[in-house]
Amino acid sequence: MSLKGGPVRCELMATYADRFPVSLLPTHHLIFEAMKKNMGTVDRVLRVGAAVLVLVLYLAGQITGAAALILGIVAVVFVLTSAVGSCPLYLPMGWSTRREA
Repeated sequence: MSLKGGPVRCELMATYADRFPVSLLPTHHLIFEAMKKNMGTVDRVLRVGAAVLVLVLYLAGQITGAAALILGIVAVVFVLTSAVGSCPLYLPMGWSTRREA
């Protein structure tokens, strides 16, 4: 992760870096970094496959109630992150399943 934002940001980082993890410091540029593609093709296909499986199980009546609601929400998140190609939860951990060209 690069330090962006000019001298004020760099001073802030230097002042608080020893007391707080970088993820807790003001990091407006992380919003843009979160939108960087960090999901590979296999990751995206597996997520869509899991979402389709949840849909099939729901339509077959195998999951109902709270389980259906929770799994439905997770399935929607999987489809959306697969469509965008970016998983915001990967960012703080520095993960990426995307191959670098």
